[in-house]
Amino acid sequence: MTVEFILRILAAAGMGAVIGLERELRSKEAGIRTHFLVALGSALFMIISAYGFEGAQAGRFDVARVAAQVVTGIGFLGAGVIIFQKNSVHGLTTAAGLWVTAAIGLGCGGGMYVLSGIGTLLVLVGLEVLHFALPQISEKPVMVAFKADSKDALLGALDSMKDRKIKIWDYSVAALEDGGYKATVNVKVRHHNYVKILGVLLDTAPGTQFLSIE
Repeated sequence: MTVEFILRILAAAGMGAVIGLERELRSKEAGIRTHFLVALGSALFMIISAYGFEGAQAGRFDVARVAAQVVTGIGFLGAGVIIFQKNSVHGLTTAAGLWVTAAIGLGCGGGMYVLSGIGTLLVLVGLEVLHFALPQISEKPVMVAFKADSKDALLGALDSMKDRKIKIWDYSVAALEDGGYKATVNVKVRHHNYVKILGVLLDTAPGTQFLSIE
């Protein structure tokens, strides 16, 4: 039985490392080592929970109790990689990846190799395939700032955005000491090319200068 247990934790560690590699290549907060340890630890907890108390009296223990705490405990680890910065949240996908990696580890610890393997494959599909597919069909809200020499130049830049099918939700204008204007515009654009389009558009529009985008 010991050999079987070793195979389970090796399988869990390997699947966790595969998911972690994807996160590592994208320079995310939690990489190979973190996912490796989460999956390995979850598998160990599952084995201990199911087989570590076989000598106890019947009815005196619950085989699912230790494993159930993994679900709660992984929440604290996931919360550690979530960052709120500049009115946006970062790290949610990585936190969810840690959560599902723990589930994969539990599955391996329970001997469900096929289910855990399919789960690992689906995680990679969700992280990689959807990462490239969604930007092609989705839009991203961003806030762009630029300077304009005059109100006419400002309105001309806004018209250029509309001509490019960029959706303008609202904007604000502040007068500058040098007599120009600073405009802050909330727009929705295609995620994969919004920086290039807006930057070039505002730098080439007459009388305007691109400042920043968030």
